[in-house]
Amino acid sequence: MKCIDEEIPFEVPKGWEWCRLSALTTRFSTGPFGTMLHKEDYTDNGVAVINPTNIINHKISLNNIKQISLAKAKELQGYAVCKGDIILARRGDLRKSAIITDFEDSCIAGTGSFIFHLLGIVNSFFILFYSSPYVQDYLITDSIGTTMNNLNQKLLSRLLIPIPPRVEQVRIVSLVDELFSLVNTYDMMKNKLDFLNSSLHENIKKSILQEAIQGKLVPQIAEEGTAQELLEQIKTEKQKLVKEGKLKKSALNDSVIFRGDDNKYYEQTGSEVTEIELPFDFPSTWSISRLNVVCQLTDGLKTTGKQCLLDAKYLRGKSSETIVEQGKLVYKGDNIMLVDGENSGEVFIVPQDGYMGSTFKQLWISSSMYEPYVLAFLQFYKETLRNSKKGTVIPHLNKELFYGLIIGIPPLQEQRRVVQKIEQSSKLLK
Repeated sequence: MKCIDEEIPFEVPKGWEWCRLSALTTRFSTGPFGTMLHKEDYTDNGVAVINPTNIINHKISLNNIKQISLAKAKELQGYAVCKGDIILARRGDLRKSAIITDFEDSCIAGTGSFIFHLLGIVNSFFILFYSSPYVQDYLITDSIGTTMNNLNQKLLSRLLIPIPPRVEQVRIVSLVDELFSLVNTYDMMKNKLDFLNSSLHENIKKSILQEAIQGKLVPQIAEEGTAQELLEQIKTEKQKLVKEGKLKKSALNDSVIFRGDDNKYYEQTGSEVTEIELPFDFPSTWSISRLNVVCQLTDGLKTTGKQCLLDAKYLRGKSSETIVEQGKLVYKGDNIMLVDGENSGEVFIVPQDGYMGSTFKQLWISSSMYEPYVLAFLQFYKETLRNSKKGTVIPHLNKELFYGLIIGIPPLQEQRRVVQKIEQSSKLLK
């Protein structure tokens, strides 16, 4: 007999008693040694072997459970579990514990398990107790092993358990189950709320962009004229850049979209005229065109010399600077678009001079347009571009879809006012 006051971790109510686990158990043993089971013992149709990996949320999951032959199971009959037994993990995650039910009766305990039968204590109360921070701290602090926790039988046998009267054990379990149910409901509702907040923010942001590109955020001012003269300026600019070799000749293959006397929209490509449907209604003072009229994807200027590699990881701040000897040069403030990978269609503003990564194209936007207005338009269509990629192994930007997007073009001053309104609305969202 000896005093164990220093071992008692906390005070318990009157009527409770402290007891070692070894005094409350029968059939206390580990699962079979690993050398008792060999590859040839396993089969697709036999007796299930319960390993710690099969213990999930204090239940036995028979998904992907291993099975051994009937002959081997008979040889290991001493390790068979019975209804009402407790099975614990003795390696790795020491929190794993479960009660054997009718369904698992006569299965074989795995090599990484402890099995025992409890006396004088309700199984569900023990599982609750075993999951407590007190027990886990005790087990993990004194478990053996460097790469993986290993629980030995002596340590587990000496575990001190506070024992309430049996009826009180049942009431404690019932109350804790009720409280956990409330906590789980709260977690579920909080996750839903977080999702709603996140999706609501994105939906409102997209709605703002949609209102913007339809001309609904700011009024049209007659004195600002129409956007028709912008289209002429863009055409002249593109002709000059094609002549200089900075744009391909295909950049001049623009169609003209106009409203007929019947208030329907038509598109003229060369001498061919076809009726088209627009995704939105636009103000009468706006011009309407395909995106290829105001945007082009180019390869950039190929050159040599040490420069920073502007790949997606670096631009997202997920990797440090890499210096390379040659590449396609872009300058600070240029726009480049991701054309390969899951996020095809995403636009980055170049933070410094450097070589754009191989998954990028340089995005040319006509200087006759207000650049932030065009970028806002591309932001609105980000999901459309991402979900319309081509290719299976490495998805690519659908350039045909990209160039074919319909864009409403307001007068330049109105473009500026639209962007200003978007920025104001974005600040309110934050």
